Amino acid sequence: MAAAALLRGLTPGRGGSAWGWRLCAASGRRLGHGPDRQGGDSALGAGWTCFPLGERALLRVRGPDSAPFLLGLLTNELPLPGPGDAAVPPPTRAGYAHFLNVQGRTLYDVILYRLHEHEQEAASFLLECDGAVSDALQKHLLLYRIRRQVVVEPCLELSVWALLPAAAAGPLQEKVEGASVLARDPRATCMGWRFLTPRAAPALALVPGGRPGEPRAYHRHRYRQGVPEGPRDLPPGVALPLESNLAFMNGVSFTKGCYIGQELTARTHHTGVIRKRLFPVRLSGPLPAAGVAPGTAVLAASGKAAGKFRAGEGDVGLALLQSERIRGPLHIQTSEGGRVAVTASVPAWWPRAAK
Repeated sequence: MAAAALLRGLTPGRGGSAWGWRLCAASGRRLGHGPDRQGGDSALGAGWTCFPLGERALLRVRGPDSAPFLLGLLTNELPLPGPGDAAVPPPTRAGYAHFLNVQGRTLYDVILYRLHEHEQEAASFLLECDGAVSDALQKHLLLYRIRRQVVVEPCLELSVWALLPAAAAGPLQEKVEGASVLARDPRATCMGWRFLTPRAAPALALVPGGRPGEPRAYHRHRYRQGVPEGPRDLPPGVALPLESNLAFMNGVSFTKGCYIGQELTARTHHTGVIRKRLFPVRLSGPLPAAGVAPGTAVLAASGKAAGKFRAGEGDVGLALLQSERIRGPLHIQTSEGGRVAVTASVPAWWPRAAK
């Protein structure tokens, strides 16, 4: 099976050292099955935990004008083929970016996958997005297509998986083979790998030593690491890309050509003033039965607003907070009259200058 060939480099000792990868020490603990704990039993010998991300969708963008078309809409450069020099590691297979509106606010966050191997081939990309906005994203792309030779279509035959390493994870190698795509998650090393497989060939059957993971455990890991994903974490037309740590997640280029929404993003970057950011938070205390509502005010000890809760999973989540207030005691006042303590943290994978 073609998809199985993608994983042949998983066994320790296979694949070049340049492509070897292990979970960054920043995550501190290894992800396990349960939603509330990380760390697996090394005696099990499981190399990778495989999480089906059924809420994610894929769009295929292909045609001679695909690359310039996407470059005019995305915050980042595209993952394009390199010169093919064997002495140089191959270019990355996947990239991360946002689509912005004309006011410079995030509409959609996407992971892009390059499907073509050589510069001479017709450009073809897959855009991974949240399934709730896939139709809206397709309409957005068609709105700006105008006369370009570009085809935008749903890719329904593939499913999206996240791979996170367990105790004995071996190296992987980025590649496209058949209908499957294997690539590093471009946002942060501690987010592991992405694996796109035909729906009839689930990743768990293709990963030697792989074991199933619950999507809730993956999202709890993601929230602990402070990585937003989808419209709950990045409300369309509301979230600002740099406040959402887009630059930290390798999702914006400040040297590429113009794109929609660039002016505000570039101006904010060059002024160097970003007073609020998305931070991972832990909630302590009796939580409301329905959870903390998005947009709930996060308050300082004085009662003054320090930011807003964005989204979460159980007692972990993300909050947009004033950076100068994250060290002090914070809390949320619930609708039932209770108080939930909020503890913000700075992810270890952030650039040192931001800590």
